[in-house]
Amino acid sequence: MLAARLPRPGALGVDVGSAVNLVGAVLKYLGAAFLFPATIALGSDEPVWPFLVSAVITGGSGLALERGTRGQQVIGPREGFLVVALIWLALPVFGALPYVLADEPQLARPVDAYFEAMSGFTATGATVLTDIEAVDSSLLMWRQFTQWLGGMGIIVLAVAILPRLRIGGRQLLQTELAGPEVENLSATIRETARRLWVLYVALTLAAIAIFTLYGWTGADPAMNLFQASAHAFSTLAIGGFSTENESAAAFAGVTQWTMILFLVLAGINFLRLYLVLVRGRLRAVSRDDEFRLYLAFLVGGSVLLLLELLGGDLTGGGDAVRNAVFQAVSIMTTAGFATADYTQWSALAELTLLLLMFLGASAGSTGGSIKVIRHLLMFRIIRRELEQTVHQEIVVPVRFNRAVVDDRALRGIVAFIVLYIGLFALGGLGLVLDAKRGTLEVQSFEALGAAAACLGNVGPGFGFAGPFGSYAPFSDLSTGVLTGLMWLGRLEIIPVAVLLTRGYWRG
Repeated sequence: MLAARLPRPGALGVDVGSAVNLVGAVLKYLGAAFLFPATIALGSDEPVWPFLVSAVITGGSGLALERGTRGQQVIGPREGFLVVALIWLALPVFGALPYVLADEPQLARPVDAYFEAMSGFTATGATVLTDIEAVDSSLLMWRQFTQWLGGMGIIVLAVAILPRLRIGGRQLLQTELAGPEVENLSATIRETARRLWVLYVALTLAAIAIFTLYGWTGADPAMNLFQASAHAFSTLAIGGFSTENESAAAFAGVTQWTMILFLVLAGINFLRLYLVLVRGRLRAVSRDDEFRLYLAFLVGGSVLLLLELLGGDLTGGGDAVRNAVFQAVSIMTTAGFATADYTQWSALAELTLLLLMFLGASAGSTGGSIKVIRHLLMFRIIRRELEQTVHQEIVVPVRFNRAVVDDRALRGIVAFIVLYIGLFALGGLGLVLDAKRGTLEVQSFEALGAAAACLGNVGPGFGFAGPFGSYAPFSDLSTGVLTGLMWLGRLEIIPVAVLLTRGYWRG
């Protein structure tokens, strides 16, 4: 029995059996998700069996893990780190099964299939596909659906539906909705998770309805129900996968502006968004420090790109405004959709986009990267240090929304940013060294762009990995490095770093 080989509760500082048990439960329910693309395959006269076999393997594996550890039921805060790390490693393994079983030529190799699945579930949007439109529609829809599932977070869904997550539910939700301490929307953390998912589903359905309406009315002839659903999934997840080789450029301007609106909404802290849209509490965002800086970053990035487009005579008029705003919003929120091939823009415009990759959306959103709140508090930490350097006797508390932020939380922010920049640099260096070892020519800027795009869960980078390009030219080793960066970026590094400490295992 699996339970007999796992450490007993209390034998280590963490109950491994409980963590594995929960991973099994999540995988068991994930098996049902394959039925959605299976229905698409039926309607499109495409092979259904890859999805059905994937459902059986995933559900069966989850059930085996759950029953093999059924004696372990307690999930505490310490187990939360291990659960999150294991789930986000396991999800792409099973999510890649349809790609491999369907014998899709572009995803036939396991390393490529795992990369694509990791990119999907982490809502990154990087792809190894070189011809997206040549892939079966059912596989494309599964690809889009993985982003939607991973956007709000499988863990948040688990907290919402699994009743035994009473003790560790807050820790799991905190890990998924990284940033400040999670605020309750109700009396229980489980109900909070449910309400977040209800809001997520409602926004997705609204996007599907609006996109479909554009197709029916002729406002966007390229849009239909399939395209509307596929792009609503990746838009609300801030994922960036598209069913078109030209990404969002394949659709009309009205669709692109609507995508901007939903990307901005999805980049707001969902806890705040719930209070505004459901409870009508506008002050939840109007007085929120992070929200104001979030909008300022979006406007500033859009203006910079617009000036660079106009100054370089790259485009003009309404197209310049739309492309500048769209790319600023898409890159900063870490969606990665594209309305133009920005690799053809000026070097200054590309540098601006690279910097936007490090901003990220709000904490508690479906976006990735560093997050706006960390930039805000890091700025205030620096300001405090400068003031105390001049006036050593004064006490200058760091505040967020008028409340004093605990020094422990501030140290965590500094540690995260240092680790983030370090991993970014190491990832870029690794790509350059691996390219020199092989025959692939990778410029330093392209390597840094790929590392930033994957670690920040942005998706497209620069050069051949640009918005209309592919990560396929990278070697297997580089593909593995980029896959690891996506995983670390989705987990926000700290949960993985904690697992590498002796104190975590010793208790």
